[in-house]
Amino acid sequence: MLFDLEIQVYLDALWETAYMTLVSTLFVFVLGLLWGAFLYGTDQHGLWENRTVYKIVSVITSALRSVPFLILIVLLIPVTRVLVGTILGPTAALPALILGATPFYARIVEIALHETGNDLKETGLSFGATKLQVLFRILIPESLPALIRGITVTAIAITGYTSIAGAIGAGGLGNLAYLYGYARNRILVTVASTVLIALLILALQVIGDLLVKKLSKTS
Repeated sequence: MLFDLEIQVYLDALWETAYMTLVSTLFVFVLGLLWGAFLYGTDQHGLWENRTVYKIVSVITSALRSVPFLILIVLLIPVTRVLVGTILGPTAALPALILGATPFYARIVEIALHETGNDLKETGLSFGATKLQVLFRILIPESLPALIRGITVTAIAITGYTSIAGAIGAGGLGNLAYLYGYARNRILVTVASTVLIALLILALQVIGDLLVKKLSKTS
């Protein structure tokens, strides 16, 4: 027994939280990269400048970012039931986690691509590269350190979201801390769950920092 529960209970909860975080982060990285690249491309001085399209997509992005995660989970219950077949468990939390974090990361991608500068864009175009080649072969590779920093921050935010999702049936350390700890007045369970979440966040930060350091040396 450890902190009033078997060690396996903590390990299972840790795995569920890691599963929700890692799978969501993978989808957010891909979708957010495309979304952010579209925002950059349609913005002023972008590769496909279109201010009307940019403003529409930008407003949608900001609106989605402003929805509190708990409310987002509730709003997505019908969608989650259709996609997953249930509204309980780690997999059921994925749609809300992905939709909640993707607009956040898309903004980071947009900023990172802008910071890469117009010089690289103009240089690539002057050498005969297509706009897609400039985006995917020049701008995004040159922005990788900033993009990795951004997805690291996003992954940490997703870990926090999993705690909220866990408290309402998604499982994981949030579920353990709330239902088995706080709700039953077992403070040691809550403390142990919190420590494990903190360690997971620390691991994500260390991995992100190492990747940024490696990419910075090779760039």
